Amino acid sequence: MLRLLVCLWLLVYSGSSYEVQNKPVTEDCLDCLCETMSGCNASAICVNGACGIFRITWGYWVEAGKLTLPTDTALSEDAFTNCVNQPHCAANTVQNYMFKHGQDCNGDEHIDCLDFGALHKLGNLKCQEELPYIFAKVFNRCLKSKERMTEEKIIKEQEMVST
Repeated sequence: MLRLLVCLWLLVYSGSSYEVQNKPVTEDCLDCLCETMSGCNASAICVNGACGIFRITWGYWVEAGKLTLPTDTALSEDAFTNCVNQPHCAANTVQNYMFKHGQDCNGDEHIDCLDFGALHKLGNLKCQEELPYIFAKVFNRCLKSKERMTEEKIIKEQEMVST
């Protein structure tokens, strides 16, 4: 009986928070994933079973550990949609997925945002395959824009220090 109660407790409370410790994905990378997947449209919608600003599917959410809002449990009927339609919980779901499945998808011998984009779009078993053209185009354009903004910020900071 005690064993059954412990199992039930673990089921109810596992994944009952949306805070995560390990965050391999940078804010810029999350911004580009959001921009590419939904245009960062924060309305609580699902398109073909993919929900929120990152268009997360139920399977992806499960693989990422079933994060939930503090008011839900992983067994709540709306736990999935509530989490992935809330930007902070959705971003932490992406972080958990990438921490769990992070791999070198493009064969350049290091794991970075390009790999996270492939993992997010294609999944951990197919991330070495070719990305859909439109996804790759929008995602790469966003990353280049983020790089330019970072470089400009560094140049301005250096100019301020030298004056």
